Amino acid sequence: MKEYMLDLFKKTYGSSDGVRVFFAPGRVNLIGEHTDYNGGHVFPCALTLGTYAAVRKRKDNKIRMYSKNIAKGNIIERNYGDFSVTNKNNWSNYPYGVVWALSQKGIHLEQGFDVVYYGNIPSGAGLSSSASIEVLTAYMLREIYGYKMELQDIALMCQYSENNYNGMNCGIMDQFASAMGKEGHAIFLDTAKLEYEYAPVNLENKKIVIMNTNKKHNLGTSKYNERRSESEAALRSLQTRLPIKSLGDMSAEQFEEYKYLIDNSVNRKRAKHAVYENQRTIQAYNALVANDIERFGQLMIQSHESLRDDYEVSCRELDILVAEGIDCKGVCGIRMTGGGFGGCCVSIIDSEYVDEASAIIGSRYEKAVGYKCDFYTVLPGGGPAEL
Repeated sequence: MKEYMLDLFKKTYGSSDGVRVFFAPGRVNLIGEHTDYNGGHVFPCALTLGTYAAVRKRKDNKIRMYSKNIAKGNIIERNYGDFSVTNKNNWSNYPYGVVWALSQKGIHLEQGFDVVYYGNIPSGAGLSSSASIEVLTAYMLREIYGYKMELQDIALMCQYSENNYNGMNCGIMDQFASAMGKEGHAIFLDTAKLEYEYAPVNLENKKIVIMNTNKKHNLGTSKYNERRSESEAALRSLQTRLPIKSLGDMSAEQFEEYKYLIDNSVNRKRAKHAVYENQRTIQAYNALVANDIERFGQLMIQSHESLRDDYEVSCRELDILVAEGIDCKGVCGIRMTGGGFGGCCVSIIDSEYVDEASAIIGSRYEKAVGYKCDFYTVLPGGGPAEL
């Protein structure tokens, strides 16, 4: 891949002298969805899929960016310091937002750079291509400009960038998983305290299989921000009587006792998901540590049902994959993953049934929706690195 990126840089900018190549992973969340901005736990792992960049400093203050993934894409050029968001749907706002966030932290680049990006994360699949390119940009700039920043701080800065430059009110999970990934492990993260543990993913005779609906989602134009505001409204209602800082502070029993404080029935459903999903995530971590994959799979299915019914971020395509997966031999657990409204399901399937289950689920899905879904067997990967 390094030679491919060097060649791509040469074709784009004329030569590859002095070019360095970097990688940052995407992520899949095993369980714990829409809990990160609600102060709960999440359980993602970085992937071996991700985003690559070839980069070289310039002698002036120009920043030039090119993405191989954009059909008929052009080189996007700006002068350093031009932090205007000229087109909210432009992919370059994600890496350029990181440059802006660095300046907000008092880190100013003394000169510009040329960069080419290439990602092998399926576009719109909900596997955090935006967080991947953000973490990649922050990491590579740290390496080529020599400023000091720990990986956890890179994750926080990239979240700050996406929240404030791109207007996407995401939690910390995606950037944290990309920046802090560890090969062969998932990350059990308390998003309120930023305390985390690595959990070995020892599935033995089982595989993690991602199923892409091929229905692209765009969280910026979806109801993601709306769900966050509904959850925050529910929290404010609960705080009239309870000394809690987030929905993640509540047990399921406590929620059932005090849910009457939330007058709005929709907001009550959103809070129920956040509280119960947090408890499921803790239980799922304990199940994985105990090597109880059957229990882990049951919790995955319960997670999907809550995301579908209480948080209402699923869609017909995701629900079809889950329903067919539950009905298919060898599937231990399955749920939607990511923000929702399209994207992917994550499943755990007995190794001997992966091909058979994929064929059956794929056939039934295509018959139901009229187009194919894609399947990827993935491994938990490491964090950002220079190649």
